[in-house]
Parts: sequence; C-alpha cells; structure tokens
Amino acid sequence: MNDSEQITCPQDQLQMERLRAIMHRLRAPGGCPWDADQTHQSIVTNLIEETYETVDTIRRGDIEHMKEELGDVLLQVVFHSEIAEGNGHFTFDDVARGISEKLVRRHPHVYADSEIKNSKEVLMQWDEIKKAEKGGNAPKYYLDKVGDGLPAILKAAKIQKKASKVGFDWPNAKSILTKIEEELGELSEELEEHKEGEEPSEALKNELGDLLFVVINLARKLKLNPEEVLDRTNKKFEKRFNYLEDQLKAEGKPLAEEHQLRMEELWIEAKQFDS
Repeated sequence: MNDSEQITCPQDQLQMERLRAIMHRLRAPGGCPWDADQTHQSIVTNLIEETYETVDTIRRGDIEHMKEELGDVLLQVVFHSEIAEGNGHFTFDDVARGISEKLVRRHPHVYADSEIKNSKEVLMQWDEIKKAEKGGNAPKYYLDKVGDGLPAILKAAKIQKKASKVGFDWPNAKSILTKIEEELGELSEELEEHKEGEEPSEALKNELGDLLFVVINLARKLKLNPEEVLDRTNKKFEKRFNYLEDQLKAEGKPLAEEHQLRMEELWIEAKQFDS
C-alpha cells in the first residue's frame, strides 16, 4: 500500500485512522521537516490556543467553525500521541483506552449496579471514585493539584469550589460583597504609599490579588463562571471602543491622548448601544 492509499479512507468510521496515518506520515522520514522537529514542549501553546479558539466558537454559537476548531484540538491530541509513540512512551490507542476505561469506571450507575438519582449525586460519586483511584498516591493536602495548568482565574474558581465542599465558604453573596469592600480599603491604603512610575510593592501586588480572588469568589457564589463573565465584559469593551474609534475617524481625529475628553464623551454615548 502506497502513502496515498494509506491516508485515503472514505468511510466515516475510518476517518480517525486516516488522521493518524497522515500525522504518522508527516513525522516519518521524508515527511514534513517542521512536523518531525516538534516536541511536546514546542507545541504546547498550540494546544492552549486551539482550545480557546474552540471555546470562542461555542460561546458564539458558531456551529460550523466549532466543527473546524474541534478538528484542530483533535489534531493536537493525535500530534502529542504520535510524538509519545515515537519516544516509546504511549500510543493514541493507549490514550483512548485510558479515557474509555475511566468513563466506564466512573459511571457505575450506567455500567454497573450503582443507583444515582440526580446530577449532584453523580458528581459526588465521581469524586469518591476519583479518591479511591488515587489510593496511596493521594495528594498530601486537600487542594493539591486542583486546577494545575489552568489560567489563574479558572484555577481560583476551581480551588474555591473545592474548598466550599468541606464547608469553607461564605454564607451568601452579600457577605462576599462586604469582604470586597474590605479588600478595596486595604488596596486603597497601599495605593496611598505607591508613587506613580515606581515598581509596585509586594504588598500592593498582594492586595490587588486578594481583591481579584474575592471577586472571583462572588461570581462562583452567584453560580456564574468568572471566565465567561469577564469575556462578556471584554466583548462589551471592544464594541464600545470600536464605536469610539469609528466616530473619531469620521471626525478626522486619530486615537491620541489629546482627544481624551472627546473619547470619554463618545464612550458614554456608546453605552446606549449595549445589548
């Protein structure tokens, strides 16, 4: 079988094998020099970027591009598996087998005789099975490895959520607002000591971090995903700023500090178009 025949699999059920064959060919001698040179470390940012691009299509409800972006994420899984196989570590089949066995193992209410009534009980059972799986390799501390590798905002939400499971939590959202006011006061005190243009002190960094952490906690308490909430605000800011820029262009004015007052006027004007 030549290379062309090897990667031509018209049947839908064979497309996964076709993708793996293509990836293998790209990294094989006589294939693509760039693909052959890559390591787990060199393409790790690709996995992060492709994941976030997929998340963006999901949030926008862009189904057509979601299909494309999911393909890009799948490519990263196949790419890393191919690298690992070449190094004698594991194969794509090992990856697929591992997650399949984990899903069956953690769903005894589907594949065994466990009885579960609702989603909450499913999650509780999942955590218990996960603890049992770790066995002697259980983390030393309750929050060990929670959210490792996630962006700081998502890690904060994850460790807060886990801490809440053992009762370490605020009683309600209003109590968190009180804490936010307290943190704002402490940050304000540090700002009084800060001189414009100087490197922020460690105390100032700590107080700002404390404030961000508590705000994320408020989002969690309100059952809101802080990443999604911030993403909405990012999009709102972009929309308003684009309006501001369009108006300045129409007036023949560039984006510059000397037009600061006009920019503030246009910003207020742009708020009426918020949806």
